[in-house]
Amino acid sequence: MFADRREAGRLLAERLAAVGIKKPVVVALPRGGVPVGFEVARALRAPLDLLVVRKLGAPGNPELGVGAIAEGGSAVLDPTMARRVGMDQQALDDTVEREMRELDRRVVHYRGGRPPIDVRDATAIVVDDGLATGLTALSAVRALRARDAARIVVAVPVGARESIAALAEEADEVVCHTIPGRLLAVGYWYRDFAPVPDEVVLALLARAREYDVSPERFESRPDEP
Repeated sequence: MFADRREAGRLLAERLAAVGIKKPVVVALPRGGVPVGFEVARALRAPLDLLVVRKLGAPGNPELGVGAIAEGGSAVLDPTMARRVGMDQQALDDTVEREMRELDRRVVHYRGGRPPIDVRDATAIVVDDGLATGLTALSAVRALRARDAARIVVAVPVGARESIAALAEEADEVVCHTIPGRLLAVGYWYRDFAPVPDEVVLALLARAREYDVSPERFESRPDEP
């Protein structure tokens, strides 16, 4: 069990350092993935970016994902789960429209007009605080493929074995610190799994930019004070 997302990020970074990734760009999934990604980026001396994704929740149970969308238009749908929860086309369309509005709001809020980091010559490391269904991470992988990332690695502190296997079919590599026999829920593996406020996301992105000076962003940097 991890103390919190920051500790999880530090432990995950140790696994990633052993892999030996060239030209890493950490792409965190907000909001929960940003504290994890911040620690990974700092440890790897890598720039930190984010990629906004939104889960498509089941009717009456928004925590149960039937799909996901990502900025740039990438979308993933689990049709079997959608049928199982009785989600018809109209309900799906309404959900997509609602989540797209929220996704667009967050893109404007988090980025503040800054463009995404160019990943065409880099290894994009997709970081979240855990993998349950893996649908949001999968939508992120597809979005980064569309941006011509040279290589894509999905990295999480904890994840369901079946979701890791599914992601491994589309990502170049999946790195997971803890793979339990039964996940139950991502939050079960953290002592502190409080929601991450927007203010924390913005503050961590600002701190990361202090040592992310382009075009030398792949050069080694001194430790943050």
